Amino acid sequence: MILIGTMNLTRTRDRGNFYCPTCRTPQPFRLRARRPFLTLYFVPTVPIGAAEEFVQCDSCRSTWDTSVLSMDRETHEATIESQFRDQAIRSAVLVVLADGEISENEIDALQTIANDLLERPMDREELGRLCSIAMENKVLAKNYVLTISRGWNQDQRMRALQAMFLAASAEGTLQPQQIEILSDMREILELTDMEYEAAIEEALQWQA
Repeated sequence: MILIGTMNLTRTRDRGNFYCPTCRTPQPFRLRARRPFLTLYFVPTVPIGAAEEFVQCDSCRSTWDTSVLSMDRETHEATIESQFRDQAIRSAVLVVLADGEISENEIDALQTIANDLLERPMDREELGRLCSIAMENKVLAKNYVLTISRGWNQDQRMRALQAMFLAASAEGTLQPQQIEILSDMREILELTDMEYEAAIEEALQWQA
């Protein structure tokens, strides 16, 4: 019986230093190449595809496309912050939609939050698209934040919580679904009771 299969072989082609998006500090890296091979009796024999290059951080072991080597710290952090602002406003939209509807007061609040708190201008048309997508796909705020918040730093977690709280309280009172979501956010965002209370208090002062 002839045993034929495939396997990937990975080799290090170069080493150096770069700004790691995960560590958010300069770190040593390895430029690696992964290539599939045909195996005969578990021994790689013939390459069956082109080599795929990627960058691996020696510290956190995260892997990145080679384009990461051309990004400096300032450019990367600006990109991450822009991405966070989009995610934070989407989180606030999902909290508002927890009761299945959105009012004019909530629309105005979301625009104010985006424009002023998150410094991410948003018109009614864009906000309408976000709401439609969220309702059509039945996206839940808790699931969304749990998925995307892992890359947020402490300051971003606090600002996102403030955005969600301000959006939820746009009508002056919190609905039961929104109270439950905001309560769960303390654990999801890995905030201490003191940090959670400080964020809410600051949001109330900003609102006033």
